Amino acid sequence: MKRRLALAVAGLTATALVATPTPSMAEPTVAAAPADADFQKVTLNDHPGEPMDLAVLPDRRVLHVTRAGQVWMHHPDSGRNSLAATLDVYRHDEEGLQNVAIDPNFGKGGNNWVYLYYSPPGNTPVDDPATPNVNEGDAPTTGTAADFARFKGALQLSRFRLVKDTLDLSTEQKILQVPVDRGICCHVGGDIVFDSKGNLYLSTGDDTNPFESDGYAPLDERANRNPAFDAQRSAANTNDLRGKILRVKPGANGGYTIPEGNLFPVGTAKTRPEIYVMGLRNPYRIELNRVTDELYIGDYSPDARQPNPQRGPAGQGRWIATRKAANFGWPYCVTPDQPYQDWDFATNTSKGPFNCAAPVNDSPHNTGLRELPPVAQPDVWYGYGLSPRFPELGTGGIGPMAGPAYRFDPRTTKGRAPVAWPEYYDGKPLFYEWTRDYVKAFTLDAQRNLVGIEPVVPSIVTDNPMDMEFGPDGALYVLEYGDGYFSENPEAQLARIDYIGWKGNHTPVPQVSADPLNGTTPLTVRFSSEGTTDADGDTLRYAWDFDNDGKVDSREASPTFTYTENGRYDATLNVSDRGGLSASASVQVVVGNAAPVVELVKPTEGQPFQFGDTVAYEVKVTDDQPVDCAKVTVTYILGHDQHGHPQTTATGCTGTIQTTVPGGHDPANDNLSAVFVASYTDPGGDGLPSLTGTDQVRLVPSA
Repeated sequence: MKRRLALAVAGLTATALVATPTPSMAEPTVAAAPADADFQKVTLNDHPGEPMDLAVLPDRRVLHVTRAGQVWMHHPDSGRNSLAATLDVYRHDEEGLQNVAIDPNFGKGGNNWVYLYYSPPGNTPVDDPATPNVNEGDAPTTGTAADFARFKGALQLSRFRLVKDTLDLSTEQKILQVPVDRGICCHVGGDIVFDSKGNLYLSTGDDTNPFESDGYAPLDERANRNPAFDAQRSAANTNDLRGKILRVKPGANGGYTIPEGNLFPVGTAKTRPEIYVMGLRNPYRIELNRVTDELYIGDYSPDARQPNPQRGPAGQGRWIATRKAANFGWPYCVTPDQPYQDWDFATNTSKGPFNCAAPVNDSPHNTGLRELPPVAQPDVWYGYGLSPRFPELGTGGIGPMAGPAYRFDPRTTKGRAPVAWPEYYDGKPLFYEWTRDYVKAFTLDAQRNLVGIEPVVPSIVTDNPMDMEFGPDGALYVLEYGDGYFSENPEAQLARIDYIGWKGNHTPVPQVSADPLNGTTPLTVRFSSEGTTDADGDTLRYAWDFDNDGKVDSREASPTFTYTENGRYDATLNVSDRGGLSASASVQVVVGNAAPVVELVKPTEGQPFQFGDTVAYEVKVTDDQPVDCAKVTVTYILGHDQHGHPQTTATGCTGTIQTTVPGGHDPANDNLSAVFVASYTDPGGDGLPSLTGTDQVRLVPSA
């Protein structure tokens, strides 16, 4: 697989002690970490779409979802990847299909429930291509309550039955909805985990625009302002489900009940009893240790590079381990001793720091309690520079992701699953950094204090890791986003990281190619496995599936096959060694239809601009079918370091987009850019698959 960037992770000490907010106990016994050479990364799907989240089934099949609404399934025996379902989703800004999880009793007693968290289209306004100078899909930043009401929407948590290899969308059982404000960025992602009692935890972002708050707390209370600029209406609101971790017990036929121990007892006025943890900005990834029922939370940071005595502390990401309900302070405090200032956006003056011991939500957008629970202490907090308390986390962007805690099972190492990780990592929660491309292991003592941070297999690249989960075989499954914005990136993949130290046997590394890749029926294609290797020099066995039906079509190393029906085929080669380890690679062959070629004629790559400029765009689409410009989309994304926030999506082959002004950002020093992504999907039909083409350009702020 091609890689545009492979960031090396600096080698750190095997186990480094760090100061903690509470007194730590005795230093743990330090064992030697396994050598990097005892691990191997195996690619499972290198065409994963825009990958969002994964779930490993008990039989080692893997589901992963894309923001565009696709649910993919990886089949470990054959190595093929098939489409399990496609949902129709609303996709303005960051919305779409966010998450997938399986029921904790999946595979037992006929239980085959799969949970999805997604954005139903609803009746939200969308852009009209007939008005290229106006984007009706953008919510107004100022106006009246009636203006904003048209953009009220919701994200849906539902479950569906998995029938063999297909997710049956007709079996949907709706569990919970999270109301959101649409047509404006940001933080609408979510994550789903279960505890040992079957309770479901759902993380939700604060659904608040951060770009006009100078990188500090968004607290804009002005009457004519879109409420999406005030995080007090969501994360600090006890009567709102956003900026929270919700904990519920799914019902037998949908819906839910409330377990004991949430933050507010059922019946408490002006509260939602679903709330377990509040005061979070963007808890994009959470995990649950089902042995201890300890919840791990990674909460994303604001963008301010430096503290400001009139506004508050610099941006800091947080990692939290908790077994009880709590308030973690956003948008009032980062930690109990780091408050933000109560900034008045009408007068541009500070009214003083918030009281973290007794925070008060007096926003006119607040529908909940005025007096809030005290701010709890996170376990880890860090900024862009080197943290004096947690130097092992290094420097760079801030994208904290809470990973799983490994559970060592000796039974998986006795020949049944020779890829299981060793006991060294037992009980250690993983922490992965989306912007810094690394994985760390956290060591907690008996009192659950953090006493050690160490790198995990630093020689193996994890390129913008999006999700991680240990499978039933004890291997670590990883979903990587790659370097790019809101599309399938060249580095994106679903992979598995195996420990091979038990037997020293490497998995083969397959390579595939095909010629030609497309054409009309009948189409004869010559396939090749040239470049396939095995580090142990084992004799390899080949199994080709040309039409993705799960059946072996050829066992030759380089066969030929003739397609007689139109369609898109993911021809898969599965290569296995004498030790029973196998891996696969695929190549896409299109019969009867050619993928559209999309070109952004303007703007152009590297074009200078100033934030606030109105940029004209023109998209040229070349296809073997008639092109419908109404189906061309152009998304403007605020590029920041290696990540980006989509600001607006327009429709049509021509039009204009105003680049938003990111308040508090310095284009000269903050590595900002404007990214335009054009996309077009042709209609397919008559046995032809729909195919998509994209193009991307980056504009550079002028000095």
